Amino acid sequence: MNRALPVVRLRVPTDEDAFAWHRVFDDPDVMEFHGGKSAEVSAYEELTARQRRHDAEYGFCFWTMLDESDQVIGFTGAQPWPQDWGPKGEIEIGWRLGRAHWGQGYATAAAELTLERVRAAGVPSVVAMVNARNERSIAVTRRLGMRLVEVFRTPMSKQEGHCYRLDLRPDSTD
Repeated sequence: MNRALPVVRLRVPTDEDAFAWHRVFDDPDVMEFHGGKSAEVSAYEELTARQRRHDAEYGFCFWTMLDESDQVIGFTGAQPWPQDWGPKGEIEIGWRLGRAHWGQGYATAAAELTLERVRAAGVPSVVAMVNARNERSIAVTRRLGMRLVEVFRTPMSKQEGHCYRLDLRPDSTD
């Protein structure tokens, strides 16, 4: 049975969102596939500033995700792949959600909005790089219609990851 997705709103991250992201991600479960521990506020300050630059330059970024009551619950969006390895030159979509909001459809709803926005910005395809053990994120990629195109090992942690791809062109069969 398909249930209705929750209402989410996306906005370009503000300076204050660095503190909100730090707060909602300060949970070992949330950070399990992102280094295992909470990042310092300064990491989120740098990330929100970089995302504002991405929005100005590309028309998309990792946006702050807000629930029905306008509370910050995470982020979702797209950015150029930031690593020296992997899908260089491609646009990566991603999401991170506070633990209290898992399992309610927020990540899927926000990722669908992301796809609409990057398609409107003229992006022809996107990738999602997901830890092979992250079943929740893999489920989101499936709901988005993405397909597994590569299995890899990350250079630093040597963990297995999956690269999913989705063609956004109107005439694609992906």
